Amino acid sequence: MPLSHTQTRAPSETRVVVLGASGYIGQHLVPLLRQQGYQVTAAARRRDKLVAQKWPGVRCCFADVYHNASLRDAFADADILIYLVHAMSDDDELFEKERQAAQNTLLALKDSSISQIIYLGAIQPEKPSSTHLQARKLTGNLFRMGPLPVTELRASMVIGPGSAAFEVMRDMIYNLPVLTPPSWVRNHAAPIALNDLLYYLVGLVEHPASDHRIFDAAGPEYLSYRQLMERFIALSGKRRWLMPVPLPTQLLTLAFLDLLTSVPTPLVKALIQGLRQDLPSDSDALRQLLPQPLTTIDEAIIQTLASEAQQVLSTPEWASDPDAYRRWRPGYAFYPKQAGFRLETSASTRAMWEVLQQLGGEEGFFYAPSLWKLRQRIDRLMGNKTRLGRPSQPKLAVGDSIDGWKVISVVPEKSLTLLFGMKAPGLGRLTFTLKDHGERRSLEISAGWHPAGARGLCYWYGMMPAHLFLFRGMAKRIASLARQKDRRGH
Repeated sequence: MPLSHTQTRAPSETRVVVLGASGYIGQHLVPLLRQQGYQVTAAARRRDKLVAQKWPGVRCCFADVYHNASLRDAFADADILIYLVHAMSDDDELFEKERQAAQNTLLALKDSSISQIIYLGAIQPEKPSSTHLQARKLTGNLFRMGPLPVTELRASMVIGPGSAAFEVMRDMIYNLPVLTPPSWVRNHAAPIALNDLLYYLVGLVEHPASDHRIFDAAGPEYLSYRQLMERFIALSGKRRWLMPVPLPTQLLTLAFLDLLTSVPTPLVKALIQGLRQDLPSDSDALRQLLPQPLTTIDEAIIQTLASEAQQVLSTPEWASDPDAYRRWRPGYAFYPKQAGFRLETSASTRAMWEVLQQLGGEEGFFYAPSLWKLRQRIDRLMGNKTRLGRPSQPKLAVGDSIDGWKVISVVPEKSLTLLFGMKAPGLGRLTFTLKDHGERRSLEISAGWHPAGARGLCYWYGMMPAHLFLFRGMAKRIASLARQKDRRGH
């Protein structure tokens, strides 16, 4: 298989499109490519999420693999496509979704200047039974039917902050004193550290091929998931027991994991399917092409736990708030539990924003004031002397305190985010989001909660009914006050 071990152009002259840049790998890969000097286009359906990253020198654009025109715009004047898109549909729709995405991408590539595809797939077992693993393989096969050389990089579990597989394991260990692992923990894989995987992806950009090629990206150890959990337990300092015999009810089902972990349910479902088989790999060819000292499993776990706070709190949602950093504790879940209420209304965005600026004033938090006051009293009984009241100025600003909440983000007429300042086992925020949809507008009130172990989960589920009740009433009251403003003409 012919390989080119030298780049034909300098990085500054090479234009790379990362399709699926808003995902886990994409958010780490884009800034790394830019640091190496490449001209980078970050493309995804959530362009606003890309723009919020504020990557210097990176072009951010909307791209939907089911919308050909958007793909052509993303591919304009590019040289290399890195494809990180994976559907998370139900099993009966997954193959069709993956097929449509790959075929639309190939169609858009016909009129582009792109000369190479790098596709991040998944290591394949000898007899795949996982629908998601088969769908990953299908995408690679479809790309290889096209005219461009395709480099498929196949990986299994990634160890890094935010990795779905790692965070599920982490949440299980932090939240359960006794673990009753199902049969799939006996299966084996070769987990790879996030930084090592990123090194390979960047290296493949630097070493283009003239033909199709498939590489396995494997870590330095081939071990069972049970062994991996035991290593994590030892490094975390937790006292946990792994019961060798699963409970008859198969405790760790998808429904239970959905309660236990904060990782999004579609990711958990895909993950469990992939764990049910051994995933042997042969990475000799890749290591020969791109040699590097691989991070050990223990080093990868230690590095991940040490960097989680930075990865979570540097996101736009948290705006790198110093008080959030101060309150973060090891053991807080990486992904937040979320709840909210969304309301469509005829009220103008301007009027709703003006109403939100009154938060904590005469209207308080707009609904059920007795419940808010009760929570404040409980907080004071717990010894947390939060400052009540709100600033005297009419417009809220970052750093303002409102009845124990702190304003950490203000995007005029779009969003307002508050840091939860009361005593509780975890770290939380409350966000008001406004969107204009033409004839109608929407107001969404959402809470994000990073629970601190089992106590944090119990607190979250105990407060869930109150959250849903309050958010619905708050949204309706804000919309009503905004419509009154619109009718008065101010």
